This record gives sequence, structure tokens and C-alpha cells, in this order.
Amino acid sequence: MIRDYQAIQKTWFVKGKQRIIPTFGKHQGLKLIGTLNYETGEVFCIEKERYDAETFLRFLQLVLERYPTGKIVMILDNARIHHAKLIQPFLKEHEDRLELVFLPPYSPQLNLIEGLWKWLKSDVIYNVFYSSVQEIRKNVQAFIQRINQKPEQTIDRLCVQL
Repeated sequence: MIRDYQAIQKTWFVKGKQRIIPTFGKHQGLKLIGTLNYETGEVFCIEKERYDAETFLRFLQLVLERYPTGKIVMILDNARIHHAKLIQPFLKEHEDRLELVFLPPYSPQLNLIEGLWKWLKSDVIYNVFYSSVQEIRKNVQAFIQRINQKPEQTIDRLCVQL
């Protein structure tokens, strides 16, 4: 979730002259679901109003469409929607191509996509005031497009080299 009331991140300012970032305080934002292809550095990301089991099922379908061949292993946290009964038939149907691997609780540092979200917030959200969610959306989409143009930088920044 990328909210419209982001705080100041690491920054320099003259003592006593802290930068003030205005906010509307409407608690609006974007809900993003994404994948980071460990081999290619490609980021695939969609935005949804809600993030529930139906949304997750549709996202899994889109991932299979995007990567029509080969085995896909997705690393996930243990959110309830990732285990929902609704998605179980789909997982069974595609068990030869799609495998979900669940991280231990409270271990987001093990999921590469968390590093992507941190990078996105640092580059796009922190220390900036956006007057609308549409402005946030535009800048988030531009960030995703920019990093997908140079996927080797994404690999260098987020993926462990063996």
C-alpha cells in the first residue's frame, strides 16, 4: 500500500528548518501487487482497489499469461488471502507450472519484492507531496517503466548473485 500521506525520509536540512511535507490526510493510496523476476530483473505490477482472494487469483492468472512457459515459483508472505480456499482449485490445476513458497512469519527481508517496494517509496514517495492519487499513480508507473528499461540494475540492486 502506497499512501498519500508519506513522511519525510532521510534528508538533510538546516538545524531548526526541518522540511515540511503537506498532506491532505485522506488516507487514500495505491494497492500494488507485483512480481520480480529473479532471472531477468523484470517487474510486473498491477494496481487494484482491493486486495482480497479474488484479486490474488486474478493476479496469479495474469502471471501465468505473462510467463506462458516454464515453472514459476512465487515467494509470498503468509497473508490469509495467499492460502484462501478460493485459489486452491486454481493452484491444483496449475501445480505443474506454479508453486507458491511461503516465508516464515515476520521475515519480509527474505522477499525480494519488499526491497522493490522500499526502493519505489524512496525514489517516488518520500519527501514529496502529491496533490492526488492520480499523481502518485503516474509517478509509480513511471518508476516501474524506468526500472524495466534497465533490468540489470534491478538485479544488481535486489537480487543476490550466486
